Amino acid sequence: MDIRDVARRANVSISTVSRVTNGKGTVNREMAERVWRAVRELNYQPDPQARALVSGRSHIIGLMVTEITNPFFPELIQRFEQFAVESGYEVLLASTPNDAASIAMSVRRMLQRKVDGVAVMMFGREAPILEELATHAVPLVVMDGAPAFPKIDAVRVNYDEGICQAVAHLVDLGHQAIAFVSGPLEQASARLRRDAFEKAIRSCHLKMRPDLVIEGDHTLEGGMAAMTQLLAQAHPPTAVVCSNDLMAIGVLHCLFEAGKQAPADLSVIGFDDVHIAQFMLPPLTTVRMSCADIARAAFATLRHRIEPGAARHATRPVETKLILRQTTGRPTGEMLDGIQKPARIKPAQRV
Repeated sequence: MDIRDVARRANVSISTVSRVTNGKGTVNREMAERVWRAVRELNYQPDPQARALVSGRSHIIGLMVTEITNPFFPELIQRFEQFAVESGYEVLLASTPNDAASIAMSVRRMLQRKVDGVAVMMFGREAPILEELATHAVPLVVMDGAPAFPKIDAVRVNYDEGICQAVAHLVDLGHQAIAFVSGPLEQASARLRRDAFEKAIRSCHLKMRPDLVIEGDHTLEGGMAAMTQLLAQAHPPTAVVCSNDLMAIGVLHCLFEAGKQAPADLSVIGFDDVHIAQFMLPPLTTVRMSCADIARAAFATLRHRIEPGAARHATRPVETKLILRQTTGRPTGEMLDGIQKPARIKPAQRV
């Protein structure tokens, strides 16, 4: 079946079918309903290339991510594609390592396919991508920061709330020596999470110990290396907050190799709440940053740029919250020496 069969069945012109199936909104409701009824009855599938010629748009959205081995990103991809497909778009995925050649190849592929817009969910490695795409006036949405280029929007995350809840929970348990393992500090999101931790420490009236803030790399190995460094200190921490769940899992593995465990020897909190976090042994306490919320905000923001009539997404940040499981507890044994129990702070809800 082709567009002419649909036109005959609906008793309209070919151009009317084209306007309806391409969302041109210039056809009265009764006629549009006849067209869609004919489309369903004939199981008509519009030719995407012909559709692009008529509408001037490819109906393809690029999605660029990195660290595809991090379980956070497959969840984000799945959610983003769900929202895109439901709205009539295809998704062109590019998993881009942090090297110039791979980035340039991915950008070139996006431009060759004439994508309508690109969501760059790369947490800090997007600068060369944005410059190239912005030069070609491709609508863009990025994570956290919005550089000074036209047609660029940002999805922002409220890191402060979830990390503040994490630190307050540890303080309520009696911890004062709380470490933080950040992501690579060239990434804006990693700096924002570290700053949120430092702000939370000050708000709980604790002394900030620079030796307990370690720069990691958001990998399992990075978490293990950071924990090895913390265990070697003369005054090690009694709790550690990690900038993502992968590093928190690395911390747990390092503890196991050292003959220790959470929470008896060290309380551990991650960030992201990837699906596997709840199946760790013990299940990982973490700060949830919803993939669904990020994907929904990114797609809706980008669609507004592509389709002038599309509703604009609310600009409020994506929220974060502490999810209590089983890797946090009160400091025990020698950890309690010299620690004065702080004023009780209302704990987060355990799930």
